[in-house]
Amino acid sequence: MHVFGPVPSRRLGTSLGVDLVKHKICSLNCVYCECGATTDLTIDRKSFFPLSDIIFEIDSILVGKPYLDYITFSGSGEPTLSSDIGEVIRYIKKYYPQYKIALLTNATLLNDIALRKELLPVDLIIPSVDAGSEEVFKKINCPQVNLSLGELVNGLKAFADEFEGHVWIEVFIVPGINDDDSEIEKIKQICHLINPEKIQLNTLDRPAPHNPTITSANIESLMAMEKIFYPLKTEIIKSSNNNVLKQTNSKFTSHILLNIMDMICRRPSTTQDIASALGLRMVEVNKYLKQLKDKGILLFKDEARGRFYYIENKNSEDTR
Repeated sequence: MHVFGPVPSRRLGTSLGVDLVKHKICSLNCVYCECGATTDLTIDRKSFFPLSDIIFEIDSILVGKPYLDYITFSGSGEPTLSSDIGEVIRYIKKYYPQYKIALLTNATLLNDIALRKELLPVDLIIPSVDAGSEEVFKKINCPQVNLSLGELVNGLKAFADEFEGHVWIEVFIVPGINDDDSEIEKIKQICHLINPEKIQLNTLDRPAPHNPTITSANIESLMAMEKIFYPLKTEIIKSSNNNVLKQTNSKFTSHILLNIMDMICRRPSTTQDIASALGLRMVEVNKYLKQLKDKGILLFKDEARGRFYYIENKNSEDTR
């Protein structure tokens, strides 16, 4: 599946996700990534799936006119690595103009003039800026060898200057790596250069599968950072526990088990996350999780927000 949801998003409300890249193909190998370690560290753009398959999935959901706050390009890799992203954006804008489009990106490829042009029709872009220095950029984002923080900032600035939509910058805080006042000040200077509508301070909400020692920043430290960013508009991203879909799409109740598998293959999720995303009662979710457990493919990890379930084999078709 290349389209997932609608799912409740901490930042975007009710979101339909579009994943154009195979699992963990990315230009970065961020230490905190909830999708696991990058398996193909690259900056080469290409087509990963037949475009017709992606369009078919989009049509099959949007024809039902579901309630959505955004259609979001995100997923388990860097979406701008797909050479099809521009065409998919144009298709949605042409045939489903009532929906807003968001892009979550690490912004590493925005030096590409052609890519910037492809992305101009989106309504909202949320790039990540997790470092203010090259040293911390390498430590927290572990980039492909040809990338630098300077190039990322230059590309993002060029795009922001051309873009007529909304820009929010996400700063993902990892204690012990990018949370000291000096680094936050440097990140603030980058954000000031880009001039986003707002800055979102984020921290670990799901376990980082390949770095179990990574922890969340506490609310007190995030509030202190919020003051450093002043007068730039800054908000702290809150837990997704209470997000609820405003409307359940019937497509995602007809193949419940497969949808749950697809969801937890992409990212570890709690029972509440699954219930909210798929419009199910908790008791129903537990029933399907038991089926996966009985098959011997369900794994879990206990975190501060609860028990997160996942499937280690990221190719869900192999486990179906």
